[in-house]
Formats: sequence, structure tokens, C-alpha cells
Amino acid sequence: MSEPDSLYQKAILDHAKAAVGAGKLEAAQGRATVDNPICGDRVTVEVALGEDGRVTALGHTVRGCVLCAATASVLGADAPGHTPAELRAAAQAFDAMIREGAPTPEGWPGLDAFTPVHEAKSRHECVLLPFEALDKAMADAGEPAEPAA
Repeated sequence: MSEPDSLYQKAILDHAKAAVGAGKLEAAQGRATVDNPICGDRVTVEVALGEDGRVTALGHTVRGCVLCAATASVLGADAPGHTPAELRAAAQAFDAMIREGAPTPEGWPGLDAFTPVHEAKSRHECVLLPFEALDKAMADAGEPAEPAA
């Protein structure tokens, strides 16, 4: 299977097509837009947090490639119910999966589809951009990033 074929496999296309969470939230508490000037991808993520600090809703708007849209859709499906700390841990594990070939983050089976991206360094930022936007949106909602260890 060639690189484009393995990158754009059915599971990735299905995630992108599902577009879970696509659109704006009516009661967003945090919002962030990030972009990748190299490829032109732009992602806006909005979050709502419950009294316990867990994400109750996530909305996203993606102007970008199918890989970026697919990752945002996985976040739309799986981020609600998680704490900001859990989401940041998943983001770190996903970054390691993409950049280093580490295992799929535990509890995030939808991210399995992105395993072939590890071999396509030029596409790493595309799949990581929605997680970056989520992190900034949570910070905007008053959930500061964990200090570096």
C-alpha cells in the first residue's frame, strides 16, 4: 500500500466524514484557533466544562485536510467526559504515537487509524493540530496546562 493509500484509509475517511462535534457550541467556555502556516490547516475548538471540570461538550471547525478533520472528529466523539488532565495525557500519548511510533493512547481506540501517519513526517502537524487547539481552548476556559516535569 502506498503512503497516500495508507494515510487515507477507510477508517480515517469515516472519521472525517462523521465530523462528530463539527460546528460551534452555544455555551462555550473556552475557544482557541490554531493554524499550520505550512499547509494552511486551521482548527477552532470550543469547549464547555462541567462543575467537576470535565469536558461536557466539544465543538470544532476545521478548514484543512482530511487528516486534520478526522482527528477533530475523534476528539468530538471521545473528549466529552474527560478531565483536562486526562485530555492532555491523551494528547501527549498521541504525539508520541505519531512522532515516535508509540502505542495508541489507552482508551482512545479511534486514534488507531492514525498509526500510518508516523511514517509521513510531513503530516504529523495535521493530525496533532486539533489536540493543540483543544489544549488552548481548555486554557481559555480557565484550565491551565500542567507544568512541565
